[in-house]
Amino acid sequence: MTSRILSDVAASITEFKANPMKVAASAHGKAVAVLNRNEPAFYCVPAEAYEALMDKLEDMELISLAKERVNEESISVSIADL
Repeated sequence: MTSRILSDVAASITEFKANPMKVAASAHGKAVAVLNRNEPAFYCVPAEAYEALMDKLEDMELISLAKERVNEESISVSIADL
């Protein structure tokens, strides 16, 4: 079976188990595809990249919510009522 590898850097599971930090450092801040029998088993993603990914997903969710609500009827409220 063929699988897409969504990373420019790949390492075998054996290499990863032997020295995970060396494998992660070799990617220079990018994700590493960890392969088991030449198939991607998981991706090792640096914390900074993961945080950026989570921020992007949150932004996409907020944009989707804003688009859903753009045509909702607005309610006038005075600042004194708050």
